[in-house]
Amino acid sequence: MSFYDQLKFDSNGLIPAIIQDAATGRVLMMAWMNRASLEKTIETGLTHFWSRSRQKFWMKGETSGHVQRVKDIAFDCDGDTLLIQVEQVGAACHEGYRSCFYRSMTGRGEGFRITEPQLETPEQIYGKK
Repeated sequence: MSFYDQLKFDSNGLIPAIIQDAATGRVLMMAWMNRASLEKTIETGLTHFWSRSRQKFWMKGETSGHVQRVKDIAFDCDGDTLLIQVEQVGAACHEGYRSCFYRSMTGRGEGFRITEPQLETPEQIYGKK
């Protein structure tokens, strides 16, 4: 049985992929993959995803240069979630943070705090004026 046969894509042909820094264990982001983006990720060694909002295939870092070099691809016991360990170049978050999970709840949910420094602004990343 192949690796792909072990995976359970949803009714839209998608599977969630948790992206983790291979060196530190920090969760960097979560994105969706279809079979084609997973195959391209395996083929190139760089992460590729499916954007549900844009209905478009994309490579992480294609605009920003903040690519993710794949070190390992694992899947959970149910086969319905991927864990991809990467070497992250620059910020993983489009908001310029190392991780998309840069905010944590405070108290009993009445607020939140930013837990890491912003590496770049979106304007710096994407050249918007």
